[in-house]
Amino acid sequence: MEKRSGIVGFTGTFRESMEEIKEGSKVVFTGSVAVCTPFIELLAYTVRDRGFEMLYVPRADAKEARKIKEIENIGYSVVDEKGNPENPDAVVVLGGLAMPKFGCPPEDVIRMIEDISGEKKPKTIGVGFMNIFEREGWDKKIKFDTLIDTTMEVVVK
Repeated sequence: MEKRSGIVGFTGTFRESMEEIKEGSKVVFTGSVAVCTPFIELLAYTVRDRGFEMLYVPRADAKEARKIKEIENIGYSVVDEKGNPENPDAVVVLGGLAMPKFGCPPEDVIRMIEDISGEKKPKTIGVGFMNIFEREGWDKKIKFDTLIDTTMEVVVK
């Protein structure tokens, strides 16, 4: 286990977790609506030079898959253009899905991964905050190849 801090620690750790994924591969992010989307866009920006085809699947519902594209002078954004999440090389599961108020059951995520995977098993990366996967028991149900947990601290002055 290695500890890092700050936004660079967060994004750098994610980038390193994607090193073994070949350039031009398909990466599917799944997370809760609204809560996870900005983090997905930030993580997409982190690997912008890898030529990945990136998609966002809200609430693990593959029928709702949307493309993630670079928008000039804006950054990476989920766009209202359907995409095909089948046969991904990596699946990134955001911790918002494990939040009772915003998410879905872990079985929905497992089923989505199985349904879109085809013949190959994608690398499965969990990205959460404040130990959400452990607190909700998802780390015992989903076989994450890598689990990234970030702690946030806020100070008001």
